[in-house]
Amino acid sequence: MPTLFDPVKAGALSLSNRIVMAPLTRNRSPNAVPKPVTATYYAQRASAGLLITEATAISHQGQGYADVPGLYAPEQLEGWRRVTDAVHEAGGCIVTQLWHVGRISHTSLQPGGGAPVAPSAIRAKAKTYLVSSDGTGSFADTSEPRALGIDEIPGIVADYRRAARAAVDAGFDGVEIHAANGYLIDQFLRAGSNVRTDAYGGTIENRARLLQEVVAAVTEEIGAQRTGIRISPVTPANDAADDQPQALFDYVVRVLARYELAYVHVIEGATGGARDHQQGDRPFDYAVLREAYAAAGGKGAWMVNNGYDGATAEETVASGKADLVAFGKPFIANPDLVERLREGGPFNVPDKTTFYGGGEHGYVDYPTLEDARRA
Repeated sequence: MPTLFDPVKAGALSLSNRIVMAPLTRNRSPNAVPKPVTATYYAQRASAGLLITEATAISHQGQGYADVPGLYAPEQLEGWRRVTDAVHEAGGCIVTQLWHVGRISHTSLQPGGGAPVAPSAIRAKAKTYLVSSDGTGSFADTSEPRALGIDEIPGIVADYRRAARAAVDAGFDGVEIHAANGYLIDQFLRAGSNVRTDAYGGTIENRARLLQEVVAAVTEEIGAQRTGIRISPVTPANDAADDQPQALFDYVVRVLARYELAYVHVIEGATGGARDHQQGDRPFDYAVLREAYAAAGGKGAWMVNNGYDGATAEETVASGKADLVAFGKPFIANPDLVERLREGGPFNVPDKTTFYGGGEHGYVDYPTLEDARRA
């Protein structure tokens, strides 16, 4: 019977345990460049079996929030190289999350002040994070998007391919394709944000076309065994909505099963909220989702996320319901979360006022158990 602390393989990734640090946006990369302190932040948490970085834009157009990092300029890759070197020196394994926000952006963040892009020109009922000239941050409504022309889509797929190659060249062990939480790929998937009538809209098969093209491009470029993907079947995050999520995501995982991915990362319920959140006329069945993936030949590790604690994570792994469990906010305040889970606590409480933006406080200054013992 596996335990949360046993090693496991996820494709080409050799993980020392089954505890994953989930992507956590921290807005501490001015000009989209990771700072030296970012290397400290991730290295502090390298005891996790796998670190998934904060969502990282594949292009300037893919940016949707102030001070989030990118993967499209030399200085950004230099910043990430410091991070990967530090994590590997600490014995960790790290992948980066490839991100295009689509309509969850603001004109002030876009090239030339243009409109954000989306599958359809439907404004999201959502917020983004902006930083003013005096350095203070605040949330603002997203801008009205424009619908992507069908001739523009190959360029976006190419951006994912280039970003995946850049990530590996910067020392990452692999990548996670962000297809969750109401961002661009998820916007194409869902009927609430995609009303196209061309080859990328209408049927489930058409709405999943962009996802399939991105997965094909990334896996061809760096190998499927170094590629994971994140999905969120029923989250309402960023105005994501579909009234038939079971049919949609059962189809999605059958598509993913065609590739020998490292893992599939599933957010259960509303991201950061209720695990039993429902869209459509019936509760979502995550067991059926995994069965659909396996029945189609999927072999990637199954990662679950949202509201797990030590006990529920341990039971989930021991029962075989999942191979990996991702933790988000607990890793903010507990750089040594693996040790704390092993010992049953105690756990530091995160300071929510330092989640987004700022400096070292609330970022790299949380004490470890060893620090507390020395005090």
